[in-house]
Amino acid sequence: MLTVNFKHRAFPTPCENAEQYPSVRHPRGVEKTLGAVTWGPTRLSHPPTSALFTDVVYLQVVGDAGSRPSWDNRLQYLLSCIGFAVGLGNIWRFPYLCQTYGGGAFLVPYLIALVLEGIPLFHIELAIGQRLRRGSVGVWKAVSPYLGGVGLGCLTVSFLVSLYYNTVLTWVLWYFLNSFQNPLPWGSCPLDLNRTGFEAECQASSTVSYFWYRQTLNITANISDSGSVQWRLLACLAVSWAVVYLCVIRGIESTGKAIYFTALFPYLVLTVFLIRGLTLPGAVGGLTYLFTPDVQVLQSPRVWLDAATQIFFSLSLAFGGHIAFASYNPPRNNCEKDAVTIALVNSMTSLYASIAVFSVLGFKAANDHGRCLDRNILRLINAFDLPDQSVSRDDYAAVLTHLNATQPERVARLCLETCRLEDFLDKSAAGTGLAFIIFTEAVLHMPGAPGWAVLFFGMLFTLGLSSMFGNMESIITPLLDMGLAHRSVPKEVLTGLVCLLCFLSATCFTLQSGNYWLEIFDNYVAPLNLMVFAFFEVVGVAYVYGMQRFGDDIEYMTGRRPGLYWRLTWKVVSPLLLLTIFVAYVAVLAWTPLSYRAWDAQYAQFPSRQEKSYPGWVQAACVLLCFLPALWVPAVALAQLLAEHRRKKDSYAAPGECIHGQKGGWACAAEGLVPPELGEPEGRPPGRSGGCRHGRTLSRVLKSPGRQRTMEGNEEPGP
Repeated sequence: MLTVNFKHRAFPTPCENAEQYPSVRHPRGVEKTLGAVTWGPTRLSHPPTSALFTDVVYLQVVGDAGSRPSWDNRLQYLLSCIGFAVGLGNIWRFPYLCQTYGGGAFLVPYLIALVLEGIPLFHIELAIGQRLRRGSVGVWKAVSPYLGGVGLGCLTVSFLVSLYYNTVLTWVLWYFLNSFQNPLPWGSCPLDLNRTGFEAECQASSTVSYFWYRQTLNITANISDSGSVQWRLLACLAVSWAVVYLCVIRGIESTGKAIYFTALFPYLVLTVFLIRGLTLPGAVGGLTYLFTPDVQVLQSPRVWLDAATQIFFSLSLAFGGHIAFASYNPPRNNCEKDAVTIALVNSMTSLYASIAVFSVLGFKAANDHGRCLDRNILRLINAFDLPDQSVSRDDYAAVLTHLNATQPERVARLCLETCRLEDFLDKSAAGTGLAFIIFTEAVLHMPGAPGWAVLFFGMLFTLGLSSMFGNMESIITPLLDMGLAHRSVPKEVLTGLVCLLCFLSATCFTLQSGNYWLEIFDNYVAPLNLMVFAFFEVVGVAYVYGMQRFGDDIEYMTGRRPGLYWRLTWKVVSPLLLLTIFVAYVAVLAWTPLSYRAWDAQYAQFPSRQEKSYPGWVQAACVLLCFLPALWVPAVALAQLLAEHRRKKDSYAAPGECIHGQKGGWACAAEGLVPPELGEPEGRPPGRSGGCRHGRTLSRVLKSPGRQRTMEGNEEPGP
């Protein structure tokens, strides 16, 4: 059953089914929904006509609610949103930021950003998606045709992010498959070609670094040298996209089943790692170092900027995935409660993951610190002819102090290493460095290393897979809503074509220079574009859609109107905060040189990575990726402005608009020009025989194949 909403202040009686659908904006800003037209295959009913109608009344086909898929239960929806929000960044970025910016002190700006930026924006996305029941493109085009570029930009960013995000899962899959070996392949250096010794590159760096950079990526020393396709990675990439396709093949009907495992399994593994990590030596030291607050660091503006951006990306805001997920909810679902719950679960997951990760990294640091002491103790025993095992790790500091006081020259000639536990804890890393280098080395020292490696990389794969569900939903749902594919094309075929296109586009990351390009995509595709889209989202809802009307929608869905906190953050705090973050981020990018760190065995300071500047053409690509998706916003707005100007010039009424003419009756512009002064006689509502010019009735106009009315009376493809 389709419903068309009428709007006018003066209509006196409520109309059938009107409260089930989004209100439609009146040209003069009237907020009350007055009536609805419902029709089936053979009947058309209308609200009663009234002489009180004096202005243009716009119609909106809000969609066939019965044909849109829905979640099996609320838990399925919550797990899908949590799976999309909780991703790899919760595991390998949040702990790094906590450690870098004063441990527990980082939680202060993080929580402030969560309250003032994260939760309000998250609530907007869930509410607007649930109320309008469309994907990102349809939602923002319905709010205003001039905001249609926001939805297209979200779709573009989701597509680009999916390319490199699933490539990371390709690497995770490669490590997962290699974890079924004992000993682990990254635990020792391979033999050289002559089989008379070990590879020099491996001996000069470390076993884990060699396995990552040489045996996995086979990386080139320069981004300009693309190298060849790594066939093992290409095969893993194909498998990764095949898994994604099988999970999203039927939309939420299939992902809703898979999400029970992909969303819950990481929590199980994190709990296992936490229990095991807390029993390892050095775990307490790692956690103490992680959460020891350094309030002085809060004086740095960069801390606040990173906290705000971490909240922004951690919740997966402005991708369009949450809007798509919410569009499958029942109309009266409590979206406010969902927004707060999911945001808090996401933040608590980041904290929980930090404890689990740093308990293991504390064990690694303590182990490395102990081996450093053992090397120094061996040098002292050999240099001063001390009895074997006469110096323990606990006695090392006292013995060294005594020898420095009695024989300082001999001690100085030994070139002893500086062994401080804090220095080893400082060697933490973020991103792929944490997962594929730091943590893999920590796993090597754990009893039953292969089993822990299988669990760790299995957790990362399922964690990333649940995020990919949201990314793909951000792409496929808008495509279906726009009706780009013919109705005869099954959804499974469209989904397969999208996954195939993504796979072919992502093959560039399987080149030997692919890691450099993945870092470019990760650094430049999402940040600025998502900030722009989020700003237009909150401004579009607060000032274009209107707080009064949005409050009515919230009241209908939740049973109560938004409180002062929500209204204040939506209208003032969040837009200003997003604008400030955007300006600060642009300033940081402007002052940061466009460079990358290359892995080059010929570098004089190897195994340190060499800092190199991007070539000019790569710098141009970086700038293009920064702003290309955001260009949809002004492009669509300009196109809409020109179309509106042309329409006003060519006609008085757009097709499908019903006008109460000067004669006191109705006129309907089906396809031709119907000036308002040519209205039909009083008492003949639009759609009745003779109520429309050019021989087409209103029902025929509105039921034209593949077309529907938007809030502003513009046509767009039907779902």
